[in-house]
Amino acid sequence: MVKKSKGYKSRTRKVLRKRPRERGKSGLGRILRKYEPGSRVCIKIDPSFHKGMPHRRYQGRIGIVKYVRGRSYIVGVKVGGEEKELIVRPEHLEPWRINNA
Repeated sequence: MVKKSKGYKSRTRKVLRKRPRERGKSGLGRILRKYEPGSRVCIKIDPSFHKGMPHRRYQGRIGIVKYVRGRSYIVGVKVGGEEKELIVRPEHLEPWRINNA
């Protein structure tokens, strides 16, 4: 038997997928948005940009921007009681808004 592959993007068929009308590159607004240190952001992975893509386990997580490193942001995310620091490009971030559901 062949050993099953466990690469960085394994089992991401549903997670890293765009809906049919969202296909292609995203707009400039997502790339040019600036975040201040201390602001809360939601990690939404954009599969059309491969650089600065966080691991799929962080999809949909809320984090706090620690500081800026070049074009990327260092985002602190709580996972299992631990604080993880991720290097994420702005294409994969959205400002966090509380939904009134």
